This record gives sequence, C-alpha cells and structure tokens, in this order.
Amino acid sequence: MTAVTGKIENARLIRPSSGAARRPLPVGEDGLEHKIRLLVFTSLYPNAERPRHGVFVEERLRHLVDSGRIAATVVAPVPWFPLKHRRFGEYAACARVPAREERYGITVLHPRYPVIPKLGMSVAPSLMYHALRPVLQKLLTSGEHFDLIDAHYFYPDGVAATRLGEALGKPVVITARGSDLTLLSRYRWPKQQVREAAEQAAAIVTVAQALKDEAVVLGMESGKITVLRNGVDLERFRPLDRAAIRAKLNLKDDAWLAVGNLVELKGVHITLAALAKAPDVTLLIAGDGPEEDTLRRLADRLGITGRVRFLGAIAHDKLCDYYNAADAMVLASSREGMPNVVLESLACGTPVVATRVHGTPEVIAAPEAGELMDERGPEALLRAWEALRARAPDHAATRQFAERFGWAPVVDAQCALYARVLADCRERAMAGAQA
Repeated sequence: MTAVTGKIENARLIRPSSGAARRPLPVGEDGLEHKIRLLVFTSLYPNAERPRHGVFVEERLRHLVDSGRIAATVVAPVPWFPLKHRRFGEYAACARVPAREERYGITVLHPRYPVIPKLGMSVAPSLMYHALRPVLQKLLTSGEHFDLIDAHYFYPDGVAATRLGEALGKPVVITARGSDLTLLSRYRWPKQQVREAAEQAAAIVTVAQALKDEAVVLGMESGKITVLRNGVDLERFRPLDRAAIRAKLNLKDDAWLAVGNLVELKGVHITLAALAKAPDVTLLIAGDGPEEDTLRRLADRLGITGRVRFLGAIAHDKLCDYYNAADAMVLASSREGMPNVVLESLACGTPVVATRVHGTPEVIAAPEAGELMDERGPEALLRAWEALRARAPDHAATRQFAERFGWAPVVDAQCALYARVLADCRERAMAGAQA
C-alpha cells in the first residue's frame, strides 16, 4: 500500500526553536517534512450530546495534534435513529448528535450507520463498513487526504476499519482499550473477526501490558503489538488548595470520590456497601448512567443517604476540584483497560483504592499511589481504605509519582509508531514496483 503524504500545504521546512530540541517530522518522498495525517475512526468519541463519551480518545488526539507532528480528521459514527425526542433515551441522543462539529480545532464527522437490535453484535462491523466506505471515499475524492486510519476499540470499529483500509489502500493502526479484548472477544463470531482484523492491521496498540497479554492469548502476533498507556494532562490535573475546596463543598469528614458512568461494572454498589461500614466517610459520586436510581435506592436501604452525594456528570475540566477534595478516589471496577480517572486523581495528589484488574496494577505500583483490594468486594475495599488511611501518603509524593505519566513520552512513541508504519508501507510499495 502506498501512503498518501497529504496536500502540499501540509509540508513545511522547520527551523529549530530556541527552546528544547525540535522533534523531527517524517520526511516524504519529496524531501520535505510532513505532518502525518490521521483519519481517526472510532465510535468512542465525545460529541455535543455526550461530551464525556470516549474522552480518553479525544485527550490523546489533542496532545498528538498539539505536538505539531500530526493533523487529523475524526470520523466518529453514531447509530442511526429517526426521532430526537428525549423520551426515546439513548437512541434519541444519537439522533441529536450533529453531523459535523469542531472540537478543540479538530473536525469531527458523525455519519450514521444502521444498528439492528438483537443482531447488532454479529453484523455491526459489516453495517459500519458499508455505511462508512462512501464517507471516507468522498473525503479522499474531495482532497481531504489521510495517510493512515487510526482506529480505536477493536470491535466493531477496528474490524470495520481494517476492511475500509483494504478497500481504500490505507494502513490501519488499531488501539485496544479494554473490554474490546476482555469481554467482547469471549463471543465466538466477534472473536474470529477480531483475530482477522489483528492480522490485517499494520500495527496494534494496547493501553496496558495486561491487555497485550490478553491479545497474545487470543492469538495476536506479539511483535505487532505496542504497549502505549494513556497519559494525563499534568497542567489540567494538579494539586490545588484542598482546605479551601473542602470548605466550599462543606466536607468535614474523610471523603471518597467515585468518577465514571453509573453502570454495574464500575462497582459503585460495592463502594456504597463499604461506605455503610465506614461511618466517618462521605462519598462523592461524579457521573450518571442507567444504574443511578438503583444506587440511590441502595443508599437509602443502607441508611447512608446523608453521606452520599450524587453530583451528576461533571465537566472534565471541573473534575480537578473534586479530586483535590477527596482523601481517596475509589474504583471498584470488574474490568478496566488503563483507567484515566486513576491517572487524573494521582496527578492531583490524591491516592487511589482500586480493584486489581487489567491495567490498574500497572499504575498503582507504589505506596504513594494508593492501595489495591485483595478481592472485589465491600470488605476488601474497606481493608484497603484502612491500610491507605493508616499509611497516609503525602500528597506531594503522590503527585511526584504521577508525573511519570505525562503525555510527552506517549506522544513521542505514538508518532514514532505511525512513522514506522508509513515507512514500512513505502518499502513494500517500492519492493513491489521493482519485482
């Protein structure tokens, strides 16, 4: 496959700045340096209706673009639904998503693709592929060139992306982020399609070593997989005046913070059960979701309603205050890839109590980072909290530990991976031409 280097206006000669050494851009066949142009393909991306949906994908892309080495257009398909009225819930929210929007200077397209209830899991990649191929073809014919397809989430997105890449002659990089390997691949037909997509992809990224291990067990080629963890914005998430924030929130006792969608796998019900046995603790819950009513009823049955605050969805740039207000961020998930909320909490100087699943132990890897539960359950959570409280790690030490998780090394490694994929494509094209 021959890589497309992009429009001539994307080529530039750069003089080194007076500061740190400039990271070089890839050199194209014309001898000029070019930004790598990505077509980011994922159904996990924020939009005007769901601003935190897939925010971890947007965060990485923003830092890639801010590096000056990457240009990108995002194609974030959403399921088609004809009605926008709110009584249709999530389906109506999909209908209200704009066809096109600009987020942080990046163009985001939201084409529709059909979803068939009950059959969706089996046929979703094919439906997505057939709906999106004309969209990508139109981008190319209109002059919106891209060098490679950067897909996130293996199923159905990664499967559809490899078919699109083959049809359009573009290499594909797929990033696995968690349940796309640990859950969906347990089903026979999705598992087979994930394996085929892995074979066709030019490169695979996992956000944790544990996910790479899972991928290898599934039959993926180890040498094709690169572990590139998530990063954290160390300027946005930082220690603040804890006493002032706690006073503003009227927090007098110890405080736990739970951040995320209110779904069963996040384990907020476990956190509530543990809270019932920790009478001197207040729980702040930042998030919303289908389990909210169930969780409210559980808090009422446990007699802890007065110590639980359901905050609703909190804007990403407002979460820093809540991380700083807490004595611990609690994550009782049954599955995780590389949870951004853990990195964000640590960057604010707040240690974490979490289950020992997938990528989480790779982050909570020092006493100042927090405590891992010895099993997933209320008693284990309480034991971990008591151990953490007795140890009382210094907030500055927790922040210092978090500084190793900044975005700069992730961006460097990601750009190097893209450049390597494109160089390999050029070499194969040259070898084919000479054969």
